[in-house]
Amino acid sequence: MSMQTQALPRTGMEAGARKALLLGGSLLLAVLAPFLLYPVFLMKVLCFALFACAFNLLIGFAGLLSFGHAAFFGSAAYIAAHTVKEWGWSPEAGLLAATAVAGLMGLVFGLIAIRRQGIYFAMITLALSQMVFFLALQLPFTHGEDGIQGVPRGTLFGLFDLGQPLTMYYTVLAIFLGGFALVWRTVHSPFGQVLKAIRENEPRAVSLGYRTDRYKLVAFVLSASLAGLAGGTKALVFQLASLTDVTWQMSGEVVLMTLLGGMGTLLGPVVGAALVVTLESYLAATSLPVPVVIGCIFVGCVLLFRRGIVGEILHRLAGRAR
Repeated sequence: MSMQTQALPRTGMEAGARKALLLGGSLLLAVLAPFLLYPVFLMKVLCFALFACAFNLLIGFAGLLSFGHAAFFGSAAYIAAHTVKEWGWSPEAGLLAATAVAGLMGLVFGLIAIRRQGIYFAMITLALSQMVFFLALQLPFTHGEDGIQGVPRGTLFGLFDLGQPLTMYYTVLAIFLGGFALVWRTVHSPFGQVLKAIRENEPRAVSLGYRTDRYKLVAFVLSASLAGLAGGTKALVFQLASLTDVTWQMSGEVVLMTLLGGMGTLLGPVVGAALVVTLESYLAATSLPVPVVIGCIFVGCVLLFRRGIVGEILHRLAGRAR
């Protein structure tokens, strides 16, 4: 008995050391990455990784499947691009405005959608997203199919020139780490535990006295805000906001990223986003049909890794630990 009680703390310490080592190694790799790979490609991965993490907060931990998250991502891209280019706002002000608008849209969408569950919730979010798409197509400030082009990156806090690729990369990395930390803190908070309870058994959560609609609404607004932050950052990186950012295909793409990486895991969306963006970038230079190849990979992952790539790895590691 005494040997077992002594082994437990040691095992916990070893697990903590492994996590700290993994975190430190990942941060070091992220810092050195722009010297090894094309910075714009890495920034695209980080933007979509944050977008996927925002979506995963909703579906992976609250159990709400949204088919309309492109509305927040794309609308924020338009707001950031317009405020920075036409109004001359600083990049940080443009990103704050984009995030705030996405959060307000999330509040409106959430008040309408959370009254329904399952496929009805998903269809309502898709319908609302399509309304945003048609608005983006018709409103003058979006410039229709041309989009908002030539968006200046500007100077961050009046000190850092975002026109420099490395400066822009480390800014995007800081934004991603801040968003990821917020998701991590949310998931590991009492609020996050209630979200998991709602995901597993909402009637039981209601019977325990929780007002589940409020929790789901807060989760929806937080997810929409983070998706907007990702969209606004992406507009500054590519100096462009276009209709592609608000199409239903974009909503489907973030679903694909999350499912490939592992729904309900923190690192799964990051891995899924990196995989999809990498495939799209490298297959674009070939004659292969990119959607077909990605679809085949998705089918293979569903058959071999039902919990997603990261989810399956964590499941097998947990099985070995037993």
